[in-house]
Amino acid sequence: MEPWLKPALAYLESWLDHQMRVSRQPGCQIAVAHDGKLVLERAYGRANLVTGEKLTTRHRFRVASHSKTFTTVGVLRLREQGKLRLDDPVGRYVDGLHPDVAETTISQLLSHGAGLIRDGEDAGQWQNRRPFASERELRAALAEPPTLPANERFKYSNHGYGLVGLAVEAITGQPFRDWIKAEVVDRAGLKATVPDMPLPEGAKLVSGHSSEVPLGKRVLVPGDADTAALTPATGFVSTASDIALFFNQIDPDAKRSILSAASRREMVRRHRRNEPSSVPSWYGLGTMQTEVDGWRCVGHGGGFPSTLSRTATILGQGLTVSILTNAVDGWANPWSDSALRILRRFAKRGAPPRRLRDWSGRWWGLWGCVDLVPMGERVYTAPPGMMDPFADAGEIEVTGKDVGRIAEANGLSSPGEPASLQRDKRGRVTAVWLAGTKLLPEARLAAELRRRYEG
Repeated sequence: MEPWLKPALAYLESWLDHQMRVSRQPGCQIAVAHDGKLVLERAYGRANLVTGEKLTTRHRFRVASHSKTFTTVGVLRLREQGKLRLDDPVGRYVDGLHPDVAETTISQLLSHGAGLIRDGEDAGQWQNRRPFASERELRAALAEPPTLPANERFKYSNHGYGLVGLAVEAITGQPFRDWIKAEVVDRAGLKATVPDMPLPEGAKLVSGHSSEVPLGKRVLVPGDADTAALTPATGFVSTASDIALFFNQIDPDAKRSILSAASRREMVRRHRRNEPSSVPSWYGLGTMQTEVDGWRCVGHGGGFPSTLSRTATILGQGLTVSILTNAVDGWANPWSDSALRILRRFAKRGAPPRRLRDWSGRWWGLWGCVDLVPMGERVYTAPPGMMDPFADAGEIEVTGKDVGRIAEANGLSSPGEPASLQRDKRGRVTAVWLAGTKLLPEARLAAELRRRYEG
């Protein structure tokens, strides 16, 4: 493990704990895998707000469109076995399709370039208003012409992955769920992942939750629907740990994977750019792709009518971060982006020397809290309530055991002014001075507020 990774993970865990408090989210799982091993596994909050059940790392989530990555890995295994080619027209394996749909290739379907309808003419399954499409309904939709010509642009389609599932069944002669479980899930060594409901006996499914508006409170949203013919697109159920370990194998540099390095390179190649979009992003084969400060990140997101999730593998670093949340307004996407930025900052600055170990912790004042985070030769003043706590963080240059100066800071802050630690008789740090402001541990600040404002 790189020296910077251990302090980075410790801060990531602490930052997310604070984010959970201020966001009022029900629950969150996070897992980080490095070179095929879990290096962080944590659960926050509640699995069910009504019963108060505590969320654990063993609770399972609907991971929705992460399913597309599993499906793609399965297709590439068939390709490696010589049972299909990526440029095969799907009509070679599935009959009853509209002629233009039949001509679309496996690669176009996996990269969302086939121009197919996204969710059918009635997408009420995403509002919990109707069941997911049956095979009969899916086939009926695919007998209609595509929405756009193939290869015209990136156009996301759950129906397209449903069609891939039909092709897999035709090639293997097995139900998709049985085949993908044996050939992908089990071979990848995953213990808490299934292609769809129901769960194995004894396994617990996390409860989904609505947003707080418009009712003014969260209500439970069931997430136990069978996704029927759309299992290849959105059916999978898993944990953050299993998902992190699985996506960690996608990096072409991974030492262990059920796919060849050549297949993985094809998965992470940028097949189509998502345009128009305010943030540059691409789609490979079953992988969403973006960049974070020079890091290429590949993974997927997932939205079910009960959960939101996001996973990213940092290519060439052996690192994967997976975040699962159990509410329809879950913060998995911004938290994932923030986690990657936090890791990137530590990777660039490096691990701190031992002499800075006391310049750390979360310190509180009337206006909120700030984290002292040693990295490299400096100590950063990071607000944990921010999505990117280091975006405008000040930098303290430590000049003595308990003294330093704010060497870098926004002009509205206090650049050039002193910083210091205050200790008790036992040598424990009890307060921090940043310029003219004294910051306290949370319990002491809470006591001060009660004394001053509650009489």
